[in-house]
Amino acid sequence: MTGVLPRSEEAADGEAPGARSVTAVVGLLVLFELVSGILQTGIGPLLPAIGDRFAVSDATVNWVVSVQLLAAAVCVPAFGRLGDLHGHRRMLRIALVSVAAGSVIVAAAPSFPVLLAGRVLQGPLAALLPLEIALVRDRLPTDLARRAIARLVGALTLGGLLGGVGLALADKAFGDVRMALWLAALLAVVCVPVSFVAVPESARRADGRVDWPGVVLLSLSMIALLGGVGAAGRSGWGSAATLLPVLAGLLLLAVWTVVELRVREPLVDLRAMAGRRVAPVYLTSFVFGVVFFGSQAPNATFFAADPDRAGYGFGMSAIAISAALLPGVVSSVAGSALAARLAGRLGYGRVLVCAYLLIAAAFAGFALGHGSLGVMIALYVVAGFGIGAALSAMPTVIVEASDPSRSGVATALYNNVKTLGGALAGGVFGTLLASSGGSSAPEGRYVLVWLLTGGCALIATGAVLFASSARVR
Repeated sequence: MTGVLPRSEEAADGEAPGARSVTAVVGLLVLFELVSGILQTGIGPLLPAIGDRFAVSDATVNWVVSVQLLAAAVCVPAFGRLGDLHGHRRMLRIALVSVAAGSVIVAAAPSFPVLLAGRVLQGPLAALLPLEIALVRDRLPTDLARRAIARLVGALTLGGLLGGVGLALADKAFGDVRMALWLAALLAVVCVPVSFVAVPESARRADGRVDWPGVVLLSLSMIALLGGVGAAGRSGWGSAATLLPVLAGLLLLAVWTVVELRVREPLVDLRAMAGRRVAPVYLTSFVFGVVFFGSQAPNATFFAADPDRAGYGFGMSAIAISAALLPGVVSSVAGSALAARLAGRLGYGRVLVCAYLLIAAAFAGFALGHGSLGVMIALYVVAGFGIGAALSAMPTVIVEASDPSRSGVATALYNNVKTLGGALAGGVFGTLLASSGGSSAPEGRYVLVWLLTGGCALIATGAVLFASSARVR
């Protein structure tokens, strides 16, 4: 079978760069990440059209992003651990099947709740990259694995570019957001048979079993927390409808933490996150989720807001939003592509510091200069480069600091922390944008969202600076 040779066979054959392996297998994984980027980022410009189709407010349409991230927060560590135990290729295929089914349901949804159910099935989208990274690390030597990881991350970023533009163009061409969603569903469905072509299974297996109590407790805690946050937009933060679910979620999270610290094979190795060398990177991963996922829906709805009715915004269509964000996405691709080269000179720690300072500056600029479309586009270029650089640097740091036998769950933990940040930020931001006086939120709420996001980026900067200089470079 065409595929990546085990390391022992590569050494025996004396093939220096292993180009055949990279071309045959990583190329297919790159395809999956392109589609993943299209599905994850392409939904952003379509959110206003989805809200119009189902007659839901800006705050409510925010849950299109949040429920997918909620599912991802549970799927990522579960799929990562199952991949370590039973094979990363096997779990990659299962994830692709779930994503394809969810994409079809989203496209065919007759109501908003059904669409949200489809988005839940798309939760394993976030598990694709950790499974692919674990597979690549298992089958390639370190230097080739680094290059392959960079290609996968770059493909995810490029997919975001193609998704934002392509799906918005489809919406414009067909005049129906459902057709754009069907295009995304078709791409997801095509990936399923492709995954059976030449992708080899990982050679190493971990011992142990899946921590199913941990899976259940984490799921329930996330549902309760986000349910309470969502209720705050309707009933206020001091209401029983908000406080009871939030308190229940925090209690369940505390129980989950105790369980994870006591079981022999935890779903999430919390002790591995406690070291000074690794903990700051996980914190930056959480912040990246806040920046990348949490602000996705608010930014789209701000651009789409009618300035005559809301008093702010630019009244833009999906294709116009996509065009306005395009320079920022291109900048993100550039940041992702250059991150490894910059890290070779500066070290990954300094790259992350610079990336988060750029992000913080850009979001502060949004708060001050959101009245000008030109200023917003320029700031998106700045933020995009920082986001791309951070996105490329963090997985390499995480995967090289982890035990090879648990590489799948380590990269899954990174993605899980990132998606958890996005899920909670999406719920909080959606609540902040909730308005009792109509479908549009007050302008000051958007300013608050941008300031909070920029503040989180500054916290991440401090966390990286606090990390030991012995961190992997």
